[in-house]
Amino acid sequence: MTIQHQARKRFGQNFLVDQHIIGQIITAIGPSADDNLIEIGPGTAAITEHLIKRCPSMKVVELDRDLVSFLTEKFADYPDFSIFSGDALKTDFSQFHKGRQMRLVGNLPYNISTPILFHLLKNRTLIKDMHFMLQREVVDRLSAAPGNKTYGRLSIMVQYHCRVMPLIPVPPSAFRPEPKVQSAIVRLKPHSTKPCVAENEELLSQIVSLGFQQRRKTLRNGIRAYAEHLVGVDEIVDLSRRAEQLSVAEFVALSNYVNQSILSKK
Repeated sequence: MTIQHQARKRFGQNFLVDQHIIGQIITAIGPSADDNLIEIGPGTAAITEHLIKRCPSMKVVELDRDLVSFLTEKFADYPDFSIFSGDALKTDFSQFHKGRQMRLVGNLPYNISTPILFHLLKNRTLIKDMHFMLQREVVDRLSAAPGNKTYGRLSIMVQYHCRVMPLIPVPPSAFRPEPKVQSAIVRLKPHSTKPCVAENEELLSQIVSLGFQQRRKTLRNGIRAYAEHLVGVDEIVDLSRRAEQLSVAEFVALSNYVNQSILSKK
């Protein structure tokens, strides 16, 4: 079954059509029958039709109602295939867990890819791994190291929670319509044991955000809202540097120092 579906700009739709790239993606995911597999934004089923052969009980989340109808008809012979019609940003993914670690895949709309990533990380302890098609620039930011110009809040917060593995570059010609940007497949695997642990993850997020709001300032100036809690911190972290020069571990150490200072003053 084929579909003649006009890609909708408001949904950020660009449909993958390159069979060679699709084959590489399926190999990278390595789906199996006992996986708890959920695909976000299956679109015209370019990936789905390969995944479902190996994992007939997979689930998909699709916003476009026309595509929901298409998918329902296309996979009618798979009784364990489930379609959830709705916005991934508003979907409670914990409902899919049911005692089995989730494997998430998807071609994420470029305009909302970062919010979706942060939304999914709320359920990181329930997730085995994630394989996503993203704008190449976003993948570069996810995997960036300290000192790199693309290193920022997204890099730190995702690396804190996950191992980030860029996998497959994908050119615009692999899609219809062709996007104006390069794409890439990335694997995100939540840490079973974090390399470093923040005592207060919300505080870590706040400090990282403040640090990168004014990238050219030293970190001491960038997080001056916490000035009273920074006395003596230079023995642990050098705040004369800019935020982009600190590793994830250093940001965690900084947030833990501030957290202890806040607790001691209560």
